[in-house]
Amino acid sequence: MTKHLDVVSYCTNALADLLKGVTGLYGLYDVQRFSFDLEPAEARWILRRRGDNVHITIRRFPDMMTSFDVPDGKGTLEWTSTRPRTSLAHAVLMAAEKVRRTHGEDGYLRKWVLHPFPTTELKTLRHLHLAADGCALQH
Repeated sequence: MTKHLDVVSYCTNALADLLKGVTGLYGLYDVQRFSFDLEPAEARWILRRRGDNVHITIRRFPDMMTSFDVPDGKGTLEWTSTRPRTSLAHAVLMAAEKVRRTHGEDGYLRKWVLHPFPTTELKTLRHLHLAADGCALQH
C-alpha cells in the first residue's frame, strides 16, 4: 500500500472536503477536485473515476493564494495511486470515524478551530458507499 502525508492548515475544512470529494464519485461527474492549504502551499487532489476504480493524483503548488486558476498539470506531482472506489470510500470513512472516536466532536472543533466535525458529510458518504458498493466490511 502506498501512503502520502501532508500537514494541513486549520484554515481549510480539510476533512469535510475529502468526504465531499469521495462522495462526488457516486454522482454524475467522473472528476472531483479539492485542495488543502499547507500554508502557503496548496495540495490539490484530483480524483478520476474509471469504471469501478479511482485514480488519485495529488499535485503541489507553491502558493495557495496564487494557484487558483493554475491548471492541474502545472503542479508538481506528489503522489498517485489507483484504487477501487469501494476501498477508497471505506478507507476515508474509517479514517473519519477514527478522528471522531479519538477527539470527539467537541475536541475536533477545539483542534480545527474554524470547522466543526463534518457529521453530515460522513453520513452522506456512508449511505452512498453502503447502497452503491455493497461493502461487506464492518462499518
